[in-house]
Amino acid sequence: MVQINDLSRSLAAFDPISTLVVVVEMSKASWLVSGAVPGVERQPLKKLEPDAAALLRLIERWRNEAVRAGRPISRIALAYEAGRDGFWLARWLIARGIEAHVIHSASVAVSRERKRAKTDRLDAAMLIRVFLGWLRGERGHCGMVAIPTMEEEDARRPNRERESLVNERSRIVNRMKSALARLGIRGFKPHLRKAPERLAGLRTAEGTGLPANIIEELRRDMARLALVREQISSNREDTCRTARAGTGYRATCDGAVARQGDRYRYRDGGHAGAGDPVAESSRSKSAGALCRAHGIAR
Repeated sequence: MVQINDLSRSLAAFDPISTLVVVVEMSKASWLVSGAVPGVERQPLKKLEPDAAALLRLIERWRNEAVRAGRPISRIALAYEAGRDGFWLARWLIARGIEAHVIHSASVAVSRERKRAKTDRLDAAMLIRVFLGWLRGERGHCGMVAIPTMEEEDARRPNRERESLVNERSRIVNRMKSALARLGIRGFKPHLRKAPERLAGLRTAEGTGLPANIIEELRRDMARLALVREQISSNREDTCRTARAGTGYRATCDGAVARQGDRYRYRDGGHAGAGDPVAESSRSKSAGALCRAHGIAR
């Protein structure tokens, strides 16, 4: 029976005598690199500028130290916590023959009993402890994230961009409604396309018209809202075009097609992807169960 790797532990045999273990605590300004070097009692710790080439030179230096101590290195395992830097460093290191892993941030167990000190040095020490436990094949230390390719990351961008645009649209509408509510105006829908023309006819609870500054602020917000709507529409068209071409991430996950554009209907009653047999199959009753079974997310 094939053993499924859920990335909660390493399935490869771990030899601490010939394995150089490195962890990187990454921040915007610097990288703190810690390691477990075979044959060296001290646990080296080095602060670097965010530079991949400098990291590679440091790893090679620690490898030479292990060789001088009589411990030839046959495996270099490096890990860092998932964050704003994404996966580019892992891909860059793997291309240069280093076994790189990305630790899922929420999988590292920390004490919740009391307020604890948090520094890069302490975080690096914690990361190397959990990474060593993961390399030994023990569960419960941490979990790893599957490292996507550049193409897989890029295929997810449209859905993430749309989510950000939809949140921005909601934020603008809520801000306009709050500004009107402070003047006692309720029931007005600032998201309607003819809303800018109706601003002049609005009356406050005191029976007066809207103040000049409020009108100008609302007009600017409505202009922003129109721009966001235009970008959402453009994003939707690009997503439908990519899905029809079969190059989108959601269109290529184990044949389970769950295209974003198919959820939006046009005014003529049609829908995106009409006439496309693959798109039609994605709207079948079994499509939802198929997507859930394969863990496909937006």
